Amino acid sequence: MNQDKQGQVALIAGAAGGIGVAVAQRLASEGALLALLDRDAEKVAALAERLPGSLALTCDLTDEMEVGQAVEQVAGHFGRLDILVHSVGLIGSSLSVHELPVSDWDRIMAVNLRSAFLCTRAVVAPMLRQDYGRIVHIASIAGKEGNAQQSAYSASKAGVMALVKSQGKELARTGIRVNGIAPAVIQTPLADQMTPEVKAAVLSRIPMGRPGEPHEVAGLVSWLASAECSFSTGATFDLSGGRATY
Repeated sequence: MNQDKQGQVALIAGAAGGIGVAVAQRLASEGALLALLDRDAEKVAALAERLPGSLALTCDLTDEMEVGQAVEQVAGHFGRLDILVHSVGLIGSSLSVHELPVSDWDRIMAVNLRSAFLCTRAVVAPMLRQDYGRIVHIASIAGKEGNAQQSAYSASKAGVMALVKSQGKELARTGIRVNGIAPAVIQTPLADQMTPEVKAAVLSRIPMGRPGEPHEVAGLVSWLASAECSFSTGATFDLSGGRATY
């Protein structure tokens, strides 16, 4: 068993999702202690049972007070906080911009971008106290290219990548590194939010001809969350089966 994260504490926001579960399993196999945050109390509790020593917390990741209290609880429980992986995503309705209800836009922005801001904002203080931390955001290739009929999702994930750039620069002279990942479609329940037509169009743009798998995302997260990732910050790494063009 790889133990390069032995004794480190990793907070996974959106832990009950397909990518979140894969990341939790990977980091646990490397010796990390896990704090699992999700709004789905049943699923996050079940995941914690499979990963001994984990702390399961139910949290509305769009709520400033709940996120702040959760991070304080994690740092108090374990005595430290080394890693944040923000793996939260809502695609929402597959509609054109002029057809998309404002309420849908606001909800997608809150879930995808506001939650990223709240989580990454909250973990900085405990990481600065030890002058070490790794922050990893799961963005999307849609944030680079803009998927038709996914304007809110695309815009929110572009916002996540900009957040990574800004905070990476802000913390560059500390021991904290901030990076992101821009996957193409990954075979998770999130992909099932797409209509068959939209999903087919997205898959057609992947040269490998298949969706990615959650464990493939977890592998890249593992490196970005490691001490070896020492000279990369403010960057978003492609994971797109050859789709990315920049």
